[in-house]
Amino acid sequence: MNIPVTEKTITTAEARARLETVNPIASPKDADDTTTRFPPSPRLSKLEGKTIGLFWNGKALGNVALERVEQQLAKRYKTARFIHYIGVNGPQLRRATPAQLDQIARECDAVVGASADCGSCCSWLIHEMCELERRGVPAVAITAEGFEEDAHWSAKIFGCPEVQLMVTPLAITSQPVKLIHEMIDGAIDKLIVGLTVKTYEPEGEFAHHVRVTDPATFSYEGADLLDCFDRMNAQFIEKGWSDGLPLVPPTPDKVAAMVAASGRAADEVVGIFEPGFGVGTVEKIAANAVMAGCRPEAMPVVLAVAEALLVPRYGLRCLAMSTGPQHPLIVVSGPYAKAIGMNSGCCALGPGSLSAVNVAIGRSSRLIMMNVGLSYPAVSDMDTIGSTGKFGACVAENEARTPWRPLRVQKGFDAVSTTVTLHAPYAVSDVTDFYNSTPEAVVESFCKAARNAAVTGCAVWLVNTSVGDDVEGPFHGDWDPMVMLSPDHADVFKNAGWSDDQVRKAIFKGARVPFREAMHSEPPELFEKSNPHLQWLWDNPDTPVSIYKNPEQIDLVVVGQDAPRSLFWYGGTASTTVEVKIP
Repeated sequence: MNIPVTEKTITTAEARARLETVNPIASPKDADDTTTRFPPSPRLSKLEGKTIGLFWNGKALGNVALERVEQQLAKRYKTARFIHYIGVNGPQLRRATPAQLDQIARECDAVVGASADCGSCCSWLIHEMCELERRGVPAVAITAEGFEEDAHWSAKIFGCPEVQLMVTPLAITSQPVKLIHEMIDGAIDKLIVGLTVKTYEPEGEFAHHVRVTDPATFSYEGADLLDCFDRMNAQFIEKGWSDGLPLVPPTPDKVAAMVAASGRAADEVVGIFEPGFGVGTVEKIAANAVMAGCRPEAMPVVLAVAEALLVPRYGLRCLAMSTGPQHPLIVVSGPYAKAIGMNSGCCALGPGSLSAVNVAIGRSSRLIMMNVGLSYPAVSDMDTIGSTGKFGACVAENEARTPWRPLRVQKGFDAVSTTVTLHAPYAVSDVTDFYNSTPEAVVESFCKAARNAAVTGCAVWLVNTSVGDDVEGPFHGDWDPMVMLSPDHADVFKNAGWSDDQVRKAIFKGARVPFREAMHSEPPELFEKSNPHLQWLWDNPDTPVSIYKNPEQIDLVVVGQDAPRSLFWYGGTASTTVEVKIP
């Protein structure tokens, strides 16, 4: 990254201070192991008489692009045959299962895939193309300018850097059909070359490429320690390793104290973090926690957050790479939250000194995603606009004002335990109701927020064909919302004798939108594939449909201080909860 560093150069003779830090950047899994690399499939000598698969990952209008590919190839190769496929796992973004990839490889001589024109869908589609190359099938992915680096980076991560791209000037999504046809027509020759002539591996460096680095420690010299601090932060910005705010130097002593507080060995591998397959040791996680401003006592919670990120149903790759603004939303429930000074009341989401522990834990989740998961903006994190929530969002449950079972008990853990629950919301809505004092009326205020059909996850079950937690994929289950109830709103339900389950069921019942609104921005083909028995809804577009599949999706937690203002977080993945392991 070419970000200028403006401070003056200082010679060794002039330096009066030296700052040593632990290297917080994880190495990718098998970085030096060439056995993970595999060659692309041999190209075809011709397309005449061949069977060409057209794989659609559900990205809007990708099927239109593939239909145009078929039309153009059919004109040139009269005896070519074509088979259309849709990824069988997921909602709007659909993955192929290994079984489906095996089927495609048996049935096809070559494959064209669409579309790789957002962060997560690009990476998943490139994965499918890599796996087809591994199975001996030449493959080409349709991508767009601006996503080439993402595509090439993903291809390298998945072991086949030579995966071929058919690059269009603009993303396929949201374009008129005529323009999609023109873009495909203009790139069709490149597609044919990619299937029949030879493969290439991109040369040179990309503008936003972020390099991992090998040294165990970094050293910074300066006129004084503050100068060293400035130099460290300038280098981290230059290298792309910073979240944009000043970082606490991860000195060996600070990192060692964090590791000691975990009760685990520094070199213990917590897991392999997507999307870059970074090897997440306790030490690397500790170093990033230090940089975020965490104190040693927060380390067990930080590790629980890291472990929750690794749960497959949480979908870290999509969360980390999407063009959407979703981010980890962390809720800590249990006695350890209070013991380490977490805030569950006024301004629990920050900012301010009251929430210093919360803010640091939340910030650590982003730095772990970047420097351990190796997901960096403009190369693998392709967020269209971004979100302030991506700097970190962490709260503690206000258990003293909770009228029901605490969140950890709702999730099946013991009352004496402490847990971390992770959501990945796309957005949040303020829910203000100073007027009503009956539970039915207050529920309606929450339902008004829920009925936001513009949010990505609205009625996602209509197009969802997820096949289960045991199959790797972009998202599993249905996207769970989080309702943060202010104590005053919680008291309304408490005074009326409502249980938490009653509140969930009431929100579920009231959270409905007309079918036409739910399907306004969804490809009809995905709905037909997912719910063939519900096609009658097209003739009855004003029929209300539930936003959620079941009431159990809705998480309720009391947070904050007095005042009837709550928050409704729109789900972006299946929530996950893990226990905090306290040494």
